Amino acid sequence: MGKLVVTEFISLDGVIEEPRWTFEFNRGEEVDKFKGDELRAADAQLLGRITYQGFAQAWPSMANDWFGEKMNGMPKYVVSSTLSDDEADWTNSTVIRDDVPGQIAQVKEQVAGDILVAGSAQLVQTLAEHDLVDEYRLMVFPIVLGSGKRLFAEGTARTVLRLLDSKPVGPDGVFILTYEPVR
Repeated sequence: MGKLVVTEFISLDGVIEEPRWTFEFNRGEEVDKFKGDELRAADAQLLGRITYQGFAQAWPSMANDWFGEKMNGMPKYVVSSTLSDDEADWTNSTVIRDDVPGQIAQVKEQVAGDILVAGSAQLVQTLAEHDLVDEYRLMVFPIVLGSGKRLFAEGTARTVLRLLDSKPVGPDGVFILTYEPVR
């Protein structure tokens, strides 16, 4: 059974939208290793439409190493009520249009390794609401952005998380925090 892993670059005030601001920080070599290990353990990606379209535009041109090859070659599931099959043309993409919780539960049954969810704020909120998230991996940056899409929107149900791991990366105060929901 696959493990659904939400993996995010996140500000201190919970913003995950458009994380270009993360490049202002020296994250050290540990981040490359962490992201490489994370991708090696993954067998699929699950993305919302906006994140999917951004990735689908960028990643096909970055297939010059194992990371890019895996990102492009692995199965991708995109949750969208508006994206057509023709528009979902990034290699190995499947569109999930309805019964999102049920279909994602089926994907978890079919996939052996991790299923990575990056960005996709609205999708993550739906997954959390239906208790489908198995782990949160949050790379927390010491910045308050003040606005933008947040990982946990106002009105999110109270959820207790258990800390599995925490480690600083790089010299600028960036931390990787790994949590699992307490069920």
